[in-house]
Amino acid sequence: MAQSPAYATLERVGRIRLSENFFMRDFLYSEVAAYYGIANLPDNEKLAAEVGTALCENLLEPMQKCFGRLHIRSAFRSCAVNAIGNRNNHNCASNEANYAGHIWDRVDGDGRRGATACIVIPGFADRFTQPGDWTELAWWLHDNLPYCSLYFFPQNWAFNITWSDKPRRRIDSYAGWQLDGGWKNKGLLTEPGMANHEGDHTNAYSRLEQEFGL
Repeated sequence: MAQSPAYATLERVGRIRLSENFFMRDFLYSEVAAYYGIANLPDNEKLAAEVGTALCENLLEPMQKCFGRLHIRSAFRSCAVNAIGNRNNHNCASNEANYAGHIWDRVDGDGRRGATACIVIPGFADRFTQPGDWTELAWWLHDNLPYCSLYFFPQNWAFNITWSDKPRRRIDSYAGWQLDGGWKNKGLLTEPGMANHEGDHTNAYSRLEQEFGL
């Protein structure tokens, strides 16, 4: 039986190699796409592969080398998949808000190219289980990798990590942390212009470096 063009395309796009350890197929699974029976494929394969490669080579490969295998929760979404997710309240922002984010094959309103993946680092989640522990990883990433934005979540310390050709260098969280002797439930950890943004934050993640031998 001959393959349909849509299936053949899905198979071909999935085989695009983005970096040493990652292929496009690793980023195409979507629960929204699976539930609604939609093929999650880029309209602009070239752009999706370019920004996906930058995401992998600059951010994901270094993390996997330091912390072990990464689990990809959600990554690329086509415009069609994201629109259905947004319309049905499946934790998807509007298409325009996701351009150069989860929608890899569109530039955003400021002309930025970018790509987002939501990941879990099992080795980190297993070792750092106390409230606020996610900040150790956040500050390590801040000091060591050229991320655009990070957004942390409470469950398994999952987080969105974005590469962009015009990085914003901002960290937000839905998970809480200690701040000035109190507890902040969620919000902005750092961005350019804040007093905590520049400089060396080694003291914030010394336990992380000891645990992983960094």
